[in-house]
Amino acid sequence: MAACGSAGVPATVSGKQEFYQLLKNLINPSCMVRRQAEEIYENIPGLCKTTFLLDAVRNRRAGYEVRQMAAALLRRLLSSGFEEVYPNLPSDVQRDVKIELILAVKLETHASMRKKLCDIFAVLARNLIDEDGTNHWPEGLKFLVDSIYSKNVVLWEVALHVFWHFPGIFGTQDRHDLDIIKRLLDQCIQDQEHPAIRTLSARAAAAFVLANENNIALFKDFADLLPGILQAVNDSCYQDDDSVLESLVEIADTVPKYLGPYLEDTLQLSLKLCGDSRLSNLQRQLALEDPHPRVRAAACTTLGQMATDFAPNFQKKFHETVIAALLRTMENQGNQRVQSHAASALIIFIEDCPKSLLVLYLDSMVRNLHSILVIKLQELIRNGTKLALEQLVTTIASVADTIEEKFVPYYDIFMPSLKHIVELAVQKELKLLKGKTIECISHVGLAVGKEKFMQDASNVMQLLLKTQSDLNNMEDDDPQTSYIISAWARMCKILGNDFQQYLPLVIEPLIKTASAKPDVALLDTQDVENMSDDDGWQFVNLGDQQSFGIKTSGLEAKATACQMLVYYAKELKEGFVEYTEQVVKLMVPLLKFYFHDNVRVAAAESMPFLLECARIRGPEYLAQMWQFICDPLIKAIGTEPDTDVLSEIMNSFAKSIEVMGDGCLNDEQLEELGEILKAKLEGHFKNQELRQVKRQEENYDQQVEMSLQDEDECDVYILTKVSDILHSLFSTYKEKILPWFEQLLPLIVNLICSNRPWPDRQWGLCIFDDIIEHCSPTSFKYVEYFRWPMLLNMRDNNPEVRQAAAYGLGVMAQFGGDDYRSLCSEAVPLLVKVIKCANSKTKKNVIATENCISAVGKILRFKPNCVNVDEVLPHWLSWLPLHEDKEEAIQTLSFLCDLIESNHPVVLGPNNSNLPKIISVIAEGKMNETINYEDPCAKRLANVVRQVQTSEELWLECISQLDDEQQEALQELLNFA
Repeated sequence: MAACGSAGVPATVSGKQEFYQLLKNLINPSCMVRRQAEEIYENIPGLCKTTFLLDAVRNRRAGYEVRQMAAALLRRLLSSGFEEVYPNLPSDVQRDVKIELILAVKLETHASMRKKLCDIFAVLARNLIDEDGTNHWPEGLKFLVDSIYSKNVVLWEVALHVFWHFPGIFGTQDRHDLDIIKRLLDQCIQDQEHPAIRTLSARAAAAFVLANENNIALFKDFADLLPGILQAVNDSCYQDDDSVLESLVEIADTVPKYLGPYLEDTLQLSLKLCGDSRLSNLQRQLALEDPHPRVRAAACTTLGQMATDFAPNFQKKFHETVIAALLRTMENQGNQRVQSHAASALIIFIEDCPKSLLVLYLDSMVRNLHSILVIKLQELIRNGTKLALEQLVTTIASVADTIEEKFVPYYDIFMPSLKHIVELAVQKELKLLKGKTIECISHVGLAVGKEKFMQDASNVMQLLLKTQSDLNNMEDDDPQTSYIISAWARMCKILGNDFQQYLPLVIEPLIKTASAKPDVALLDTQDVENMSDDDGWQFVNLGDQQSFGIKTSGLEAKATACQMLVYYAKELKEGFVEYTEQVVKLMVPLLKFYFHDNVRVAAAESMPFLLECARIRGPEYLAQMWQFICDPLIKAIGTEPDTDVLSEIMNSFAKSIEVMGDGCLNDEQLEELGEILKAKLEGHFKNQELRQVKRQEENYDQQVEMSLQDEDECDVYILTKVSDILHSLFSTYKEKILPWFEQLLPLIVNLICSNRPWPDRQWGLCIFDDIIEHCSPTSFKYVEYFRWPMLLNMRDNNPEVRQAAAYGLGVMAQFGGDDYRSLCSEAVPLLVKVIKCANSKTKKNVIATENCISAVGKILRFKPNCVNVDEVLPHWLSWLPLHEDKEEAIQTLSFLCDLIESNHPVVLGPNNSNLPKIISVIAEGKMNETINYEDPCAKRLANVVRQVQTSEELWLECISQLDDEQQEALQELLNFA
């Protein structure tokens, strides 16, 4: 290695021995000696540091502590100091560093020092891979490959250690690289003679999977490593080592799809660890400042993660095993943290567990939860311990929320304890427990309903009011705030109009929270580093050693308060009228509150509900409020940067148009809206072109494709909202809006071109469907734009496109006028062909097929001259009933009533032979909740049934072909209609 001349070294370090003495001084017990040594070390040039440190690391005569310090300093130099030091080293020194480091790793005999050298190796390798994935240390990579193919277990350990710390060391991984990686991990994870090698290979395999979290294809290639990882988890946990389990938890959290092929094995291992009390005291702290979760707590976390990632199939398949195991774990009184993790996992499991399955374990589960609640309440009273209790009340809330009215028999055993907790939790450290318990009480009340809850309603409301009063004198970021706000909303839902008496007490603090301004600051980078993560601030680096910070702790409460204001406006209507002006003045400016997305979402959602409240005060007041809302809402559509928020703003605008009705937009507003929608559509096409260009680029792969598909889904979602806005305009303005619409017409026509992606064609057809439905007969002037696309798309492979085309053909018949007669005639054979297709009634296709059946019915009903009615009608009757599309089903039943009431011979059949079929269709309509008692059709259908009952023989023939459920449905229809 090139020598470091003494000319560049301070007088206090003139050579190797002086440097060794400096290293000893750096670990000297004396603070003063260490400080002086640190000052000298910092002033040594990078070249000399590198040379001396590498020499010290390799010198076994230097003593272990000195070598250990040298290794730590060299690692730091090649990581955080890399850009300042390494590129400035002469090329021969860079070469020597790489050669010396390989030799040091290869020849080191001390196991602990060898690991430190592997760490340094991994750090250097990480920094010698460029942005394109090219490895600029081929000798290092060759050393690792040779180690993998050797028979030397020590070299296997070296390769694994480096690979674990830096899974990306192979750079751009081709097939050959992946085969080498697979060989390394596979041969080591199967090594039964060396447990440490198995453990390390499992951690390395996990690190590799996590480093490639977006490469789904790779998971399949490396899936057969998972049994080895699971075995290593099991073995290491019983050797006081939970490091592999932590890797498994991280996989479950980040890349759950990798666990899919061995989901049951993963579950069984988690349950084993979760339920083994021998493990509760095995784990130790990995570092003094960072207490590590215990094995059983980690196993519970894994269960919860799997319940999230594989829902609802996970719940359907493993409900009996998981619920029993988690309840047993919650019963263990030895460890609060384990109990808390078990409760958390049970909450997650319950959220996606079908009610029908949860009910099977209801009695034992609920009584078990109550027993634990009693014990934990006593612990709170005696010792003030609250961790497990916080999770427990959330679990009870989740159970009540899921099983709803089935919770009624257990209400009386839980409510006293829950109220007692709220009364007891007065200390500052119990605020979160109090908030969660209040939340639980409101969930329980909502589950059991008003009638059962009324016995405690007054008492609960007083507890809430007392807590609310205390909150008024507390900090804005009090943890109880969001729980109280949400609980009030549930109380509103439970009590209905009876809640209005409490609204004046609730609304003031709610508006105060919703109006809160966030704390922001511009800080130097050093100030930011001195702040704790617990301070609740988030920072964005602005460059020039400055950062913009915002205190986020109060933002969630603000967002929750805004959402609750939306809820009250929606539910209370007349009861909320006197607050509409105050709330609208708060909400409109929040459309530009870019610190928190959910605040803007709530602001947007509130607009149509506030308008409905304002309408109660009369048209003049409504017009004034709309004038205040309209321009900011339109501008927000044009400026909102977040796709999810934008969709809510567009949806709110569409609903507001429907509330306000014809003429609500002036010429300037229509012009601005037209320009914005045109820009959205043009951007949609431009983005598609850019994605196609990216698919032709050299770096295109599956990960890029997944990203492009996500972008496409976002674009399509905004397209659906453009369609919603146009629908609201067509349905309110009718044909008067068409001259304005024509600026968008070429773009909409482009959507339905045959070369467009199917979602474009679906939503383009939906827009033309609206024009036909709401703007006929004038709509016929556009017929040449949509005639052939509508007919041809009846054959499309995508059911969503077929549904849009079929609906359009149906509304042509219903609203289109005589101009559409020939088009309706052409449509019938195409519709019939789709209906008769062998797979037309599969889950994927059924809604499109039902729209085809409905369209045929509309042509028969409104354009009978276009088709041979007597020929088609028997087929149409045979296709009934419709089950999935409720709107089309009720129109179909209405037409059926017309035919029966007119005694149409083809429908009734010879000697009324079709009546059993007709009665069956009516029964199915009631069972499927298609028939609504408020709909005039319900009374007509009931009269049909009564008419048949007048002939006892005919009636008996009809009901003999019905099962018990169908007969009950008919009787219910007769009772209420």
